[in-house]
Amino acid sequence: MVTVYRDGDADLSVLEGRTMAVIGYGNQGRAQALNMRDSGLKVVVGNIRDAYWERAVQDGFEAHPIREAARLGDFVFMLVPDEVQGEIYGGHVEAGLEAGKALVFAHGYNIRYGLIRPPRDVDVLLVAPRMVGVGVRDLYLRGSGAPAFVGVHQDASGEAWKRALAVAKAIGATRAGAIRSSFAEETEIDHFMEQATWAAIDRIFQLSFEVLVEEGYPPEVVALELYGSGEAAEIMAQMAELGLYRQFDLHSRTSQYGTLTRGPRIIPDEMRERMRAALREIREGVFVREWEEDRARGYPVFNRVREAALKHPINEAEEGIRKLVKMGGV
Repeated sequence: MVTVYRDGDADLSVLEGRTMAVIGYGNQGRAQALNMRDSGLKVVVGNIRDAYWERAVQDGFEAHPIREAARLGDFVFMLVPDEVQGEIYGGHVEAGLEAGKALVFAHGYNIRYGLIRPPRDVDVLLVAPRMVGVGVRDLYLRGSGAPAFVGVHQDASGEAWKRALAVAKAIGATRAGAIRSSFAEETEIDHFMEQATWAAIDRIFQLSFEVLVEEGYPPEVVALELYGSGEAAEIMAQMAELGLYRQFDLHSRTSQYGTLTRGPRIIPDEMRERMRAALREIREGVFVREWEEDRARGYPVFNRVREAALKHPINEAEEGIRKLVKMGGV
């Protein structure tokens, strides 16, 4: 059974007199720092001296080198990208951790796979918004919030769950619902979405484009119909609002019939086994070992596949759409 925590389940007084040190002022860092400050908490930022540092200062925060921010913080938020967290933790954050502090993550990756091993005398918390940073901030400002997964990997203080829920409330998550989870569960589901669900969607778009263009349809028209008009994004929004199949009522019966009868032909049930294989690679650490090896070698595989994606003809078609129509989707 799923446990969901609301505002009434969390007590911000747990964080009174404590300093929140946000390490990394990027996508999630800025949103969470601003939300926590607006919730009445003391927040400092740890970052290298770059544009993000300058933006933190412009937003009115004390900005410090990462090591100093970790020393100052009672709660240290690891909000830098996953692939550099281990290096930043070992080189800058770990020295600032003392008994009784809390280490907070927005994604379970580095804890799930043992890339970061915190000392036993600190709390290790998961507060993982299910929304990009700009959405976390916008929803908070509207009086709402982005839902989040919350979990405790290590309870050194005896109050780790109270602390995790207080942090969730401070960023606005308990307004929508903070869902009890774990570092492993959050990481594995998130990676499954990236490596199975979104990988399949991306591939379907690419193959659809290639087939239609090969059959003589104008590339710009194809890209516009696939996603460039923003219709696909609106359909996804309605799925979230109404439901995967209940939103079908917004489409013609012709559309519904075509989708429901042809879907199993395009993606047969055998796809389940490929998705299970992807999940096994995630659970067994195959993916993380592959990714960490690529990172250690300077990202040769990542750079190759990324370059190939940016050279795909669909990119040129998107430029064509911009010349033809003025749409918010492209």
